[in-house]
Amino acid sequence: MSGNRPRNAPRSRVSRRTFVAAAGASGAVGLAGCIYGNGGGDGSEGAISFGFDPSAANEVGDEIENLYHENGLSEDIEIEFRPGADNSDERRDNYQTALDTGEAEPDLMLMDNGWVNVFIQQGLIANLTEELEEEDVQRVSDEYFEGFTATARDPESGDLYGVPLFPDFPVMIYRKDYAREAGYEDGDFESWATEPITWEEWSNLVEEVVGASDAEFGLSTQWDVYEGTSCCTFNEVLSSWGGAYFGGRENLFGPVGERPVTVDEPEFVDSLRMMRTFVDPEYGDALEGYASGVAPSDITSWTEDESLPEFENGNAAFHRNWPYAIRAAAEEHGVDNVGTMPIPYAVTEDEANQPGTGGTTSALGGWHIVLNPNSNRLEQAREVLRVSMEDGLLLGILDIWGWLPPKPELFESEEAESAEPMGAYMNTLRLAGENTMPRPVTEVWGTESTRIAEEANSAVSGSKDPEAAAADLQSALEDIESG
Repeated sequence: MSGNRPRNAPRSRVSRRTFVAAAGASGAVGLAGCIYGNGGGDGSEGAISFGFDPSAANEVGDEIENLYHENGLSEDIEIEFRPGADNSDERRDNYQTALDTGEAEPDLMLMDNGWVNVFIQQGLIANLTEELEEEDVQRVSDEYFEGFTATARDPESGDLYGVPLFPDFPVMIYRKDYAREAGYEDGDFESWATEPITWEEWSNLVEEVVGASDAEFGLSTQWDVYEGTSCCTFNEVLSSWGGAYFGGRENLFGPVGERPVTVDEPEFVDSLRMMRTFVDPEYGDALEGYASGVAPSDITSWTEDESLPEFENGNAAFHRNWPYAIRAAAEEHGVDNVGTMPIPYAVTEDEANQPGTGGTTSALGGWHIVLNPNSNRLEQAREVLRVSMEDGLLLGILDIWGWLPPKPELFESEEAESAEPMGAYMNTLRLAGENTMPRPVTEVWGTESTRIAEEANSAVSGSKDPEAAAADLQSALEDIESG
């Protein structure tokens, strides 16, 4: 899932095997190691220590530091990129320990957008609204994807606690060559790239494409019992039906115990019925008008690592995944044979039952830069944060490593559109970025996430009726919220 391991996009200097190993599911990053540089840089006395993605630090750390200097960082400030743990949970725990014990390093940390709110609530990271110049704080408000930036803000005060470095937005990837076998052509692909279609339309399109091509099945996606289902694949399906776990967008980050639990609702049940319809051609309560059996039941045991190969090897005609998978697929089959479309929807925003939902919805991954309040190099760290907002730096990272820029305008820049192969997909990615749904992270999200994934998996695998799964989850979440 994206919460994500930076799924990257190394250029030719980085082997595809290295890239795929670096990418993976959103949430996992880097090989074992620690935030103190174990396995990472040699260290440089006086350098700003920057807890970073391990693959990027090891593969292109020097190039990224050069980008900082080319975009205005003082020549007397050095950056030491310290590779974090490959597993995102381990990296989060390492940061927690360092901040809890008041350690001064790393001075800066690359932090998953899914964790930042918890660190804000714990008072462990610096308030950038107070640390940065007013014009820099305003620049983030004016120029960045607000849906992504919101995950770095205090939900009560709105103060900024992180500078967004790169977002991750899932899209639906598909094989153009398979679609051509069904009679579709470039004009259709251009429309699909920016005009979301309904799940009902999409399912019938998938059935048609599979029937006309060598694809073995329609969709590979992720529905295992893990964080990626609750935070991302199911969260975006539920949102596209106008539903939410806790009453809508305004309650994503709490207050725990004071917000409604809205799981036992028709839109929640119907979203599970739809996914059950997709995997079971014999499902007795299938949604009328929807094509059934377009996905294998195996999706209930797939994460990103299992589902992507099914698309890469040609078994699946469509594949839901993070941007790193676009690059992997385009390298395998060529840009001319790989297209993208927004995640389909079931109801419009006006028809949604829960506020702020409905329409095409992409889960949100990506990483922010946060400041260690115990740093002994605050002035230098603030300069690194300021340079991190420069367009040239963000586009340079897109070019050398494939991380998307956090500013929507940059998606339309000549530099972004010429980046290979990602430039061909910027229109879809920008639309996804404008329609994101963050995971509802609070101090109890870890427990809630597990229960949501269990019930969603049970309903789609057929071991529990969707209505029963909704009722059981409603009760479980109410208990967790009430403490």
